Amino acid sequence: MPPEPIVHLIDDDEAVRASLSFLLEMNDLPARTYASAGEFLQVADGLSQACVVTDVRMPKMSGLELVRAMSERGIRLPVVVMTGHGDVPLAVNAMRAGVVDFIEKPFDDGVLIEAVKRALAVGVASNTGRLERERAQQALSGLSPREADVLRGVVAGRMNKTIAQELGISPRTVEIYRANVMNKTGARGLPELIRLAVLAGL
Repeated sequence: MPPEPIVHLIDDDEAVRASLSFLLEMNDLPARTYASAGEFLQVADGLSQACVVTDVRMPKMSGLELVRAMSERGIRLPVVVMTGHGDVPLAVNAMRAGVVDFIEKPFDDGVLIEAVKRALAVGVASNTGRLERERAQQALSGLSPREADVLRGVVAGRMNKTIAQELGISPRTVEIYRANVMNKTGARGLPELIRLAVLAGL
């Protein structure tokens, strides 16, 4: 039998580590916890059948810097990044750096479990990346040019008012376009919408 997959959880907040590791264990997802990215990197070489869940804002080495360090060292584990509200541009950069998913705090327990299971599946299926890109492109293919413009503004982390000024439309119209984008793509929230946009190369 293949080894049981391990979730490597990295967060500088001890209470968060304890809470999330308990949640993972209760969902039959064995977890190991680390107080810093550097602590994880000390044991990361050679790991397989695993995924990484990391906070994005940590002292000394951020979650994004961890992803880059893993890439430089040839550590090919799928990574899920946890971000705070307002970290959209940071999350986009993380996706482009190779993160398979990101979830925005505060999140429901089910959101984390789903993201972890998806990340573990990515680690198992070698062609998942290609398939997910194709699905993302298909999801965005029905957008009108103006809806795509609004989505680009959202991915850039701009507020509705700023997007409206740039496009010469009202903030209310931007809200309508955003709602249309959510409906057409089937995205269940901002993190999933940004994930689709980045995967599709928008």
